[in-house]
Amino acid sequence: MSGGAMTAPGDAEPEMSSVRREFALERYRYLLQQIHAVNENAYRFLAIYQTLATGLVTAALALFVGYSKWGVAPSTARGGVIGLLSLTTIVAAFTSTLIVVGAIAWFDYRNEECDITDEMIEPGFRKRPRPRNFIRWYETYVLLFIIVSLSVMWLLACFLLLPAMQ
Repeated sequence: MSGGAMTAPGDAEPEMSSVRREFALERYRYLLQQIHAVNENAYRFLAIYQTLATGLVTAALALFVGYSKWGVAPSTARGGVIGLLSLTTIVAAFTSTLIVVGAIAWFDYRNEECDITDEMIEPGFRKRPRPRNFIRWYETYVLLFIIVSLSVMWLLACFLLLPAMQ
């Protein structure tokens, strides 16, 4: 005899089931926390884009308005406006990439959440996300806003600002 308590063969199974449930619950909490963080990040990324785009476009407009008073050559001023809009485009591309990656991560987290609820509660307890529902995702509209605002900036610059800088 080893001096330790002997356990019946069936006793280990309930203990393992309890550990499995605890692990699944902790994983589920983690997934919900990650989903929440991904949702919040999209708003942060939009705020960063709006702030940087506003600052860069304001600088481009200030250059347009003041280049002659400051003694800046028109070709240099045009290059400055194009450079500032190019930086705005880079900010928009970076922001869009972060939003798309966040949406992909959200999709993965939600699928894993469904895997856990299918196994621990019952199959089909939580509906899986469907990519064709993208029209209901706010990230879709954030991306549309970025694309439209960037397009408007470039169109206004190409057809109004740059031709006027002679």
